[in-house]
Amino acid sequence: MKRTGDRGQGTVLLLLCAALASAATTTTWEMNSYQDFLRGKLNGLSLTQDGRLIVGPRVTTLFSSDQPQIWSVAQAPDGSLYLGTGHRGRLYKLDPQGKSTLAWTADQPEIFAVAVDAKGVVYAATSPDGKVYRIENGKAAEYFAPEARYIWALQVAPDGALMVATGDQGRIFRVTGAGKGALFYDSGQSHVTCLAFDRAGNLLAGSEPNGILYRIAPSGRAFVLYDANLPEIHAIVPAPDGTIYAAALGGSVSRRTSGTGSQATPAGAGTAPTISVTVTDAAQAGLNAPPRPTTTKASDATQPTAVSTPTTADVSGVEKSAIYRIHADNTVETIWSSKEENAYDLVLDRDVVTFATDAQARIYRLERDRKATLIAQTNEGAAMRLVALSSGLVATTGDAGKVLRLVNGTGASGTFESPVHDAGTVARWGRLIWRMDGKGIVFRTRSGNTARPDATWSDWSEPITETERAAIASPNARYVQWRAEFAGTAAGAALDSVTIAYVPQNTPPVVRSISVTSQGASASAGKTQSAVGATPPSYSITVTDTGEAATPAGAPSQTLSRAQGSQVQISWQADDPDGDRLIYSLYFRGDEEREWKLLRGNITENTYLLDADLFADGRYFFRVTASDRLSNPLNLAREADLVSAPVIIDSTPPTVTAGAPRRSGATVEIDVDAEDRGNILRRCEFSVDAGQWYPVEASDGVTDSAKERFLVRVENLPAGEHLIVIRVYDAAGNAGLTKVVVR
Repeated sequence: MKRTGDRGQGTVLLLLCAALASAATTTTWEMNSYQDFLRGKLNGLSLTQDGRLIVGPRVTTLFSSDQPQIWSVAQAPDGSLYLGTGHRGRLYKLDPQGKSTLAWTADQPEIFAVAVDAKGVVYAATSPDGKVYRIENGKAAEYFAPEARYIWALQVAPDGALMVATGDQGRIFRVTGAGKGALFYDSGQSHVTCLAFDRAGNLLAGSEPNGILYRIAPSGRAFVLYDANLPEIHAIVPAPDGTIYAAALGGSVSRRTSGTGSQATPAGAGTAPTISVTVTDAAQAGLNAPPRPTTTKASDATQPTAVSTPTTADVSGVEKSAIYRIHADNTVETIWSSKEENAYDLVLDRDVVTFATDAQARIYRLERDRKATLIAQTNEGAAMRLVALSSGLVATTGDAGKVLRLVNGTGASGTFESPVHDAGTVARWGRLIWRMDGKGIVFRTRSGNTARPDATWSDWSEPITETERAAIASPNARYVQWRAEFAGTAAGAALDSVTIAYVPQNTPPVVRSISVTSQGASASAGKTQSAVGATPPSYSITVTDTGEAATPAGAPSQTLSRAQGSQVQISWQADDPDGDRLIYSLYFRGDEEREWKLLRGNITENTYLLDADLFADGRYFFRVTASDRLSNPLNLAREADLVSAPVIIDSTPPTVTAGAPRRSGATVEIDVDAEDRGNILRRCEFSVDAGQWYPVEASDGVTDSAKERFLVRVENLPAGEHLIVIRVYDAAGNAGLTKVVVR
């Protein structure tokens, strides 16, 4: 028995390990649930509803058709199976001893429906030029042509009539003899996809694209048993007690674009790829389910006909497939649904439902508690049809066109391959630990550095047995996979969980960028610009991990001034590839200094604010060091750093000296000398009698050095006393002023 207490403790441990999985500490990957094991590859094993792997029924291949698909199957009174295939339109007979013969070859590429009456007469329906043929004593003759493009289902009525379900007009015909067919029911849907008779002799029919299940009385009067939220009713099985089981699929919106516009068409299998198939006698590309038609008429039978499946777009939150139970009182319950798999067919054994899906041709058994047991995973393309025989369950498959038999009882052996696990980086493997009942299971591992196992991966390791509990011998790598082998002595063994312990390689963090700005600089600069008319913006330089400064053109260094703010803000961006928590240290160094000085250590934020008065005028660099030691042992911790672009701190205004004014009539000229101790000059301007400011360029034509001479020339100066104020700015925005009184 599975120990639920241990399972609970394992879950807590798993959550704890998941929280630490990013760090270079011991991490575990555990598989211990139904959904975990469902992601792996089973061969000869079953997966119980409580998440245990056991030896399953033996799967044997009865027949390989050498055709891409086996679309349809019907059982004759003598136990033989008739198989309708695609894409070469061949009908095969498989007798109870497993001997196969080619019964008939159609002139159409697909046989989507087959039926056998009580006398052993076979009826086969061809598409995409829908016709029904009667095959008896090895001879085939056209029996009925409904003038429909597709025939999806055939069903022999209790009175011997043949019911024919068609598309693309969604009609059902009743055929009583060769060429004697009449319209029985027009559903108004695009397709009638499946047929069955209930215990009262009513015809049950499923449709598409609205997923309606009809009950049609012999008189032709219909009643809607259920209007599903999925587009297609794909299979119907009535039970002797009046209960009806139905499989629905196509939880995707599919569209096909024709030359005249877009038209909604059924999705078929829901997962079918967008594919265009030219139907000829040549080999065809495989489809997961019968393709659905366009509205164009069938071409002449002798000409190649194009058949295509529509594109599909998954709708979030909508089931992809479901199985319904409709009770005798017409109440409905959903007993199974999936967003990953399509249920194609089902059979009933008393009230236990067995169904087949398109996920690696899986066969499930649905117990009374509505929990699914994975009986077998055949690892084929899709399990299309199921037939219950006395010798065991038979499944037909698509993509390989096989008939498989599940032999009652259990097989002698089986294997399970786990999904590939990504450690995130190269890891050092520890031990493989498991919990199981019984004996006879051995384990192997392999590893590699590609997401999918290929020739570069290591070979499967030597067996790891329950007595050895050996460390994993596979080489250190990023990806790992394990395999459990159930030997002949493991008939009663059950595998509950498997855990791999490992230590991932620690990847160092990365400091992406550093930015240094004056706190409140933008506001101060805005006020200055408003006052002076043309104050250049203060620069904010960001250095990145590429070593390049992301700065405005022409701004090689960042200049900060206390005139623009009383604080300096240093911020940075950093991350860790492993998702580790980071802690930072901040250093600074003057331009002519050799050693870095620690400003602040053990910073957990990405920004630091300090008083600008702590620095004298000069050129400085700042360095940020990031460490992942909070998430890793000290001996395995990694760190990285980045140095900022040069930052010039300048709080001293230029010195401005004015010479004696020279007057010539109404014009006054003044020589002005300006010099800055630590920066270059940017602009000179003057004002007369507290009026507007007028710019002045340097005498050499460009204001671009720390020492410049300017000639202030004032014309048309009226008689009397006047105040002339000269203002010179350096690159940091510091202003030096002087005045001259002219009389």
